[in-house]
Amino acid sequence: MRDFRVFWIGQLISFSGTWMQSTAQGWLVYSLTKSPLYLGIVATAASLPVLLFTLLGGVVADRFRKRNLLIITQSLSILPALLLGFMTEIRIITPFHIIMIAFFLGMVNAFDLPARQSFLVEMVQKGRLMNAIALNSAAFNGARIIGPLIAGLTIASIGIAACFYVNALSFLAAIIALLRIKGLPFRGLEFQGTGTRRIVSYLHDLGEGLRFIKDNKDILRVMVIVATFSLFGIPFVTLLPVFAEDILRVGAKGLGYLGGASGLGAFTAAFIIAYKGEIRIKGLFMSLAGLVFSISLFSFSMSRDFYLSLVLLILTGWGIVSFLAIGNSLIQLTVKDELRGRVMSVYTLLFLGLSPVGNSLIGLMANIFGADRAIMAGSCICIMTMLMLMKRIRGIRI
Repeated sequence: MRDFRVFWIGQLISFSGTWMQSTAQGWLVYSLTKSPLYLGIVATAASLPVLLFTLLGGVVADRFRKRNLLIITQSLSILPALLLGFMTEIRIITPFHIIMIAFFLGMVNAFDLPARQSFLVEMVQKGRLMNAIALNSAAFNGARIIGPLIAGLTIASIGIAACFYVNALSFLAAIIALLRIKGLPFRGLEFQGTGTRRIVSYLHDLGEGLRFIKDNKDILRVMVIVATFSLFGIPFVTLLPVFAEDILRVGAKGLGYLGGASGLGAFTAAFIIAYKGEIRIKGLFMSLAGLVFSISLFSFSMSRDFYLSLVLLILTGWGIVSFLAIGNSLIQLTVKDELRGRVMSVYTLLFLGLSPVGNSLIGLMANIFGADRAIMAGSCICIMTMLMLMKRIRGIRI
């Protein structure tokens, strides 16, 4: 577990910087354009490469050593942060620049995310995999509390550019942690037992992962719900600057608190799952969590009270992370090691890769009908999906 502790600390620092940049970037875009549509376009630019290339990233993760891939992707992620900081500081940044930089970072993430998701099992035994997934989620969502809060205070006191510079520094912590991890001997697709390179087409390799998902109905249903949340629920984060500025009227500091509230709920969920260690009634727990997320999001769309909105976002964060953490562990406990990168790339595709469609849709709807009605419509679709599938998933046990 020593390797996982080192990895976890590095990720916590890096994730905090990432959430600082995400919050600052949203505020910068809305300050420049005053347009919810542009918020959706930037979010789409960041996630479109994940949609296009994450399946390829999963094959790459199974062919090569995941630790080395992560060192490369984390190093490349420093460049967009430095560029955003410099261009913002000298006041030449435009929405077009932000879109291009977001697209580049999305390209990096298309290869980073499948490798990161499937790397956990190399540091812990399968019996502790759920704990590791939950703790990794706790780091990510703990950073959702720390990052937006610090970003809000930093924007108000120092300026937006400082958030980007801090994020660039935070990637160094992740790189140092990865350099200190030994990891397991490589057992992916790159070599056969004789040491000669295995010549297998990427399409054939990808097909193996897709067939596994198709043949496992429980995993297939979980994937359908993840896709629905990604399209119609999770994109609500994109519109938080609109709620902070125009609906709740709480400014940059309020935006930090809104993002932090969702992160607090998410962190609480991850911490509880990590502490508990094992949840036998996974299906029932996922059903409850999915409904909490969907109903809380619907209520948030109607709220006009800042403090009530904070409470609802806490519940929203708890629900989505509880669902995703259990769903992630269900998939990883079921999949074969040699298929892990490819199957997790499909999970990543549905979780993050569909975001371009979701962000574009919610940005367009918000521009026409208002941010609150856009989120209300999306949350209704999430509620209906959960009600239709919860009977099938609530009996899952592993």
